[in-house]
Amino acid sequence: MILDHDNGKPLYIQIAEWIETEILRRNLTTHDKVYSQYQLADMFTINPATAAKGLNRLADDEILYKKRGLGMFVSESAEEIILNRRKALRLQQLVDDLVIEARHVHVELDEIIEMIKVAHEKEMEGK
Repeated sequence: MILDHDNGKPLYIQIAEWIETEILRRNLTTHDKVYSQYQLADMFTINPATAAKGLNRLADDEILYKKRGLGMFVSESAEEIILNRRKALRLQQLVDDLVIEARHVHVELDEIIEMIKVAHEKEMEGK
């Protein structure tokens, strides 16, 4: 992953989202040790404090848990927490934007649903 310094999203959020994606992809699973703030700082050429802020955000959200002196680890409920949050926030925002854009270009609900079905089928074929 390459951090985008120009997109307006804070780097610590990008780090946290990257780790979340690694969990969803199952590259990190329950009780796996995650990268330290110093490893992340080296990987992404950022300040260790920025990396720590991303890790702490995930710990605050109970996606990661701390073991004193050992580091941070993936919690048992991490995947569920991430999925629920992304559904509630990201997907809902995408749907809202889709509906607004569809109204602007005069696309009816049935057509939107058909477009989503086609896109879903393509995605499922690609797996």
